[in-house]
Amino acid sequence: MRKNKTGLMRAVSAKGNIRGFGLKRRFRKLALGVTALALALGVSGVASAEASAAAPEMRDVLLVGNAQSGTVSFIDPYTFLNLGSVNVTEDKEERISEMGILKLLYDAFINENGGERNVDDVFLSPDGTVLYVSRGYLGDVAAFDLTAPGHRMLWRHPVPGFHADHAALSPDGGTLVVSDSTSKKAFLIDAVTGRRTGEFATGDFPHQNDFSPDGKRIYNTSIGNVLLPHALNFMKGERSLRIVDAESLQLLRTIKFPQGVRPNVFTPDEKTLYAQLSYLRGFVKVDLEQGAITHTVELPASAFGKANYPNYDDFPKNSAHHGLALSGDGKKLCLAGTIDNYVAIISTETLATDRIMDGYDLPYWATTSSDGAYCFVSNSVEGTVGVFDYTTTQEAARIPVGEFPQRSRMGKAPQSVLNSLDSVQG
Repeated sequence: MRKNKTGLMRAVSAKGNIRGFGLKRRFRKLALGVTALALALGVSGVASAEASAAAPEMRDVLLVGNAQSGTVSFIDPYTFLNLGSVNVTEDKEERISEMGILKLLYDAFINENGGERNVDDVFLSPDGTVLYVSRGYLGDVAAFDLTAPGHRMLWRHPVPGFHADHAALSPDGGTLVVSDSTSKKAFLIDAVTGRRTGEFATGDFPHQNDFSPDGKRIYNTSIGNVLLPHALNFMKGERSLRIVDAESLQLLRTIKFPQGVRPNVFTPDEKTLYAQLSYLRGFVKVDLEQGAITHTVELPASAFGKANYPNYDDFPKNSAHHGLALSGDGKKLCLAGTIDNYVAIISTETLATDRIMDGYDLPYWATTSSDGAYCFVSNSVEGTVGVFDYTTTQEAARIPVGEFPQRSRMGKAPQSVLNSLDSVQG
């Protein structure tokens, strides 16, 4: 054991692939589980034991989509161990051979301006046995069976446009919604069959999707045409938040923005939105009842950012900062300062910055742990995921994953699924 410069203890696993702490919390949860099981057996004896055997214990996991490796890494969010990965692009060459000339030209342009992104978004089914992946420039959404080694593809659903972007899984696990960047539409897909069940119109270049906690509404944001330079910002089209009825797919409301709406998070009561915007170093706070931006928070440009991204058109796909998460208690924001190579922790009460942590390499997404205590930030160029403690506002660990980690999501999986993972980290 040794201390890093912040005084935090770092532990090295037997696999040698992790630095961090968190074992104490994991053991505490395990002890509580054993105690609960003992009490249950004391009350109901064999019946409880049979019920426990019928329903496998579900473990929290962090899914990390490695955009250029074409894999998904599975991370234990308490011990910060990399548990293994799933290859979700074994059919890549076949898919490329099917592409038309326009698709190939689009991909060539986008790849030159940000690199190949074959894995965009990732989700687990509620029972943890199916992995859903929005496969970026392969232009589809695919489902993979996690119940056995090999992880065969169950289905794939191509989108009619050029790029399958951000997705969301409904709270009941029955429906996926995915943005099709170049068709100004989002599509709903049956999670079991892979068949399209509906679609709705979006702003230009639709991006993030979110279901409301009760599953009754879909929130879709758009970033505008990223192929146009900043000087033609007025021609980038509608950049908005569209709120859609999840059953009828009727548009309920549109809130327009002056720039593209990047990663965003809602408060649980759905009254407030925090969002990053294209070209903005920082974020905005939006009153959803008024449909208006109430605060714009600008964060500093780092020396690295000034030197390497001096002009708006140097920003990767128009985006200055790309990654935003809200702590479990709603008191802190975790922000990925992408072009400035830092991570910032910000108070939602004062909108003041608690800490800026340097030393990252194109941080590109942020996700809060299931217990609300940690923020996971994909450190894309380095190929790691940083772990940040919302309370101490310090880095707790850095986890090696695959090449260009980007989107990450929380999920739950049984141990049998984790046993079937490929041993490679990503």
